Amino acid sequence: MSAAHYFSLNLSGYPSRNRETSEVKVKIKAAVIREKGGSFSVEELDLEPPRANEVLVRIAGVGICHTDLVCRDQYFPVPLPCVFGHEGAGVVEKVGEHVTKVAPGDHVVMTFNNCAVCSPCRQGQPGYCHDLYGQNFLGTRGDGTSAWSKAAEKIHGHFFHQSSFGTYAVANERNTVKVDKSLPLHLLGPLACGVQTGAGAVMNALQPKAGSSIAIFGCGTVGLSAVMAAKAVGCTTIIAVDPVAKRLTLARELGATHVIDPTSESPVERVREICPPGVLYSVECSGVPKVIRQAVDCLALTGVAGIMGVTPLGTEVSLDVNGLLFGRTVRGIIEGDSVPDTFIPAMIALHQQGKLPFDKLIQTFPFDEINQAVAACERGDVVKAVLTF
Repeated sequence: MSAAHYFSLNLSGYPSRNRETSEVKVKIKAAVIREKGGSFSVEELDLEPPRANEVLVRIAGVGICHTDLVCRDQYFPVPLPCVFGHEGAGVVEKVGEHVTKVAPGDHVVMTFNNCAVCSPCRQGQPGYCHDLYGQNFLGTRGDGTSAWSKAAEKIHGHFFHQSSFGTYAVANERNTVKVDKSLPLHLLGPLACGVQTGAGAVMNALQPKAGSSIAIFGCGTVGLSAVMAAKAVGCTTIIAVDPVAKRLTLARELGATHVIDPTSESPVERVREICPPGVLYSVECSGVPKVIRQAVDCLALTGVAGIMGVTPLGTEVSLDVNGLLFGRTVRGIIEGDSVPDTFIPAMIALHQQGKLPFDKLIQTFPFDEINQAVAACERGDVVKAVLTF
């Protein structure tokens, strides 16, 4: 195969190909996880061109999400070696023959995928797709193939049907969302998951009325996005709980009216001091069982707790049934109950009005420094790391 068949690694563009030669693979750079809990290895891989309903995207920026890291650690059985990344934003380079939603040159955000045909999908609840695992965590297309390889070695991809930890990604038409070309594209990836999850939990799932109270446990990207959303919808008591002081400072800047360090005082007792009946809403973003219990115990009668933190399969939590009997509700929330095609543009509009300043969460890193970026996230030094190219 001649060098003309490959992408150049300086992102000079995608070479034109006739339909009859579309099966030719091209070269990309991607970050590969080869063992449970391992480091990301930036390698040169082969990538297949998009199939009929797929889209080839040149990545401008991609967020590092907690879900990428827990899948690296095999909380969920995603097969390895694998290319992760599911908060990608970039430019469409090529589309499959059946694609009509986007065209080459369009700027897009890539989000989670869904089957589009099950009952939840048809009712506007794609986050609860009956095939959510198969569409996002299988490591292959539905037919078992992968667009990623290294010589004869199969590399799993199609993570959230994008695997955007690379210079290029192959997405499905369904999980691409077109955005305005005037926007800072490299910063938009986190809207695909972290920001969407936190903001959507408040705006779409819990829908608190203006003047209501909410407690947010965990001030990473999801929690701080919930803080911003709570302020945007008019909550007047917004309590942020996190052990990292600078995250509490940022929470105040973004709209929290009160902050709690759980290492120095009881979150439940302090919440009930601030709101003697308890809060009407709570959001739990850590996935720690004792924190889930706190998010429920701080509720007022008829209060609702939204649970979003990722835990290993089989994790259990203990709750007081008598507390639930008095009208309290505990519910899980996936991807902020959002329909990305409408909610991502809505978040962008709120950002442009200064009501959802998610850019304050972001610190950028060159793609080749992915392991340093991951370490900064795991230390709590960075809220949302975005890899740029």
